Amino acid sequence: MSNQNPEHSNLTKLGEGGTHPNRKLETFPNRNPERDYIVELNTSEFSCICPKTGQPDFAEIMIRYVPDQKIVESKSLKLYFWSFRDEGTFHEHFANRLLDDLVSAIAPRWCRVEVNFNARGGIGIIVSAEHGTPPAIAYA
Repeated sequence: MSNQNPEHSNLTKLGEGGTHPNRKLETFPNRNPERDYIVELNTSEFSCICPKTGQPDFAEIMIRYVPDQKIVESKSLKLYFWSFRDEGTFHEHFANRLLDDLVSAIAPRWCRVEVNFNARGGIGIIVSAEHGTPPAIAYA
């Protein structure tokens, strides 16, 4: 496959070896902006640390969004997640930052982020944050 496609001109991480954590969410054009459809991205491999104790926190993340003109490139999202590995952040703050960064990068019609942190000290925390109005197909 050729790397000469203009849709791929801003994708710097895809296909690159030796990558490092990075907070830049890369995008590519949505070829079907005339219709609502849902993109779902999930991982069970997210980790960060508690900003007070330094103990590790692990979470599953589910992102659902209806793209408008842009789609987030998944490798850049993986590197974005990786960038939090050694950072202290509260669960609620991370979920909202993730939503804000996605909205800034792709300006979706709708986006929902759900971060399900593993129990630590007997308490699990699930944080959901949403942008826009869910389309009719979101909960069908």
